[in-house]
Amino acid sequence: MGTFNLADLLTNSAVRFPERDAIVFGDTRLNYATVNALSNQVAGMLTSRGIGRGDKVALSCPNLPYFSVVYFGVLKAGAAVVPLNVLLKGREVAYHLADSEAKAIFCFQGTPELPIGEAGHEGFSQTEGCEHFFMITADPAAASPIEGTETLFGAIGGQAPTYETVETDEDDTAVILYTSGTTGQPKGAELRHRNMRDNALSGEALFGANADEPHTYLCVLPLFHSFGQTVIQNGGFAYGGTVVMLPRFEAEPALQLMLKEGVTFFAGVPTMYWGLLGALGAGGGDVDVEVLAKNLRVAVAGGAALPVEVHKDFEKQFGVTILEGYGLSETSPVASFSPWWGPTPKVGSIGVPIPGVEMCLLQADSWERVPEDLEDDGKTAVGEIAIKGHNIMKGYYNRPEATAEVLGTVDGTDGWFRSGDLGRKDADGFYYIVDRSKDMIIRGGYNVYPREIEEVLITHEDVSLAAVIGVPHESHGEEVKAYVILNPGATTTAEELVAWGKDQMANYKYPRMVEVVENLPMTATGKILKRELA
Repeated sequence: MGTFNLADLLTNSAVRFPERDAIVFGDTRLNYATVNALSNQVAGMLTSRGIGRGDKVALSCPNLPYFSVVYFGVLKAGAAVVPLNVLLKGREVAYHLADSEAKAIFCFQGTPELPIGEAGHEGFSQTEGCEHFFMITADPAAASPIEGTETLFGAIGGQAPTYETVETDEDDTAVILYTSGTTGQPKGAELRHRNMRDNALSGEALFGANADEPHTYLCVLPLFHSFGQTVIQNGGFAYGGTVVMLPRFEAEPALQLMLKEGVTFFAGVPTMYWGLLGALGAGGGDVDVEVLAKNLRVAVAGGAALPVEVHKDFEKQFGVTILEGYGLSETSPVASFSPWWGPTPKVGSIGVPIPGVEMCLLQADSWERVPEDLEDDGKTAVGEIAIKGHNIMKGYYNRPEATAEVLGTVDGTDGWFRSGDLGRKDADGFYYIVDRSKDMIIRGGYNVYPREIEEVLITHEDVSLAAVIGVPHESHGEEVKAYVILNPGATTTAEELVAWGKDQMANYKYPRMVEVVENLPMTATGKILKRELA
């Protein structure tokens, strides 16, 4: 294999377009030369601390310029980035640090409402193998709010703005993205430099990305998730685009920012599109929709199925057809997309495999294909979506058995990944999601895995058994609901369990709805029949 480092996406654009705006955040504008120089300082500092090729470095930071600076700095040093969800609590951070064998963590200080720094430091303090903690302060000149901890800018202050990127093999691990799958604790999907590179560069074929006419991206998708990380940050930097960061999605500020910065590319989950249309319907403040629509060239959606009415309303308001895609952390993430160049996107479809990627439908519990015969409605029978191509992960970090369950052979060819998602295909090769993997809940674009929630709930002293499902929700798509059986004599209320869960789990995970029940429907073997709870 050849040598390649994902950080070259930044380095090359800094050489070609040093004065172009790379990141816009509020009144702050950082050009490519500046972002590259800061990333070089991060890389130099990590090297001085003995961190390099093969090591892992965690990063917990919302959509702020610091995320990109540290992300590419870690890569330049030859290490792999482990992006963490900023909503994780202390014990969840500790689990991710230990599981990934991270040697260091960079953590944004957060706010009183979202104390990211406190949770990060709590997790770091519980993890013996993690040697370095760096607090990213909102004010670069400020001291860390946690006494005795280093700040990002304090650590890199003496480093040179130049750095020769560590030579890595394109098959080396660049990023470890955590995903729960459908069972058990979160697993780290190991993504190679080439996985991430090729997925970012697919923007040329998918969206008409062009360095001569670069896009201006609104970055509202969390950068710690694969969608925002690959499609917005890496895809933007690869073609010298401008990434306009918004740490928290709010519909009206997003519209105002799109107008102010002349945003040409918007990517979001369905609830974001629902929110934008709702804000316009409520008057949209003083947003000039005509100008906004004139600027917007590409709109893409993923994470969950987009309602047909949202499709129609958005196209009517903005004159742009939303392109739906599909992917998973394990696929870097993009596996399929509605083609930008045509044919006309089909509403409700996740499109066709992207260039260099194959997809097929597999029979349940086997690696045999579902027959290609079309049924009366013009689609094949239902099968599990399998994917093969440049985007497929190495495997789950330190989990060979879990890896073997999802990577296998189809028609004598290795390297196929079983998604766990059920789909169908039409005569034109367009795929349609029928159902999500087993019990997975998608709340506001976040994947929530019931077993993880159930395992936390039963740690409560009054809870004997728990079953978690997703129930329909107007704005979030699905809401998390828990059914619990209490221990004999226990008097804990449903409301108290909701409050307790909020303290134990990330904000998007904890059940907003709890129902105390006497029993749960079960099979003869004791498996809970969740379909009877829905």
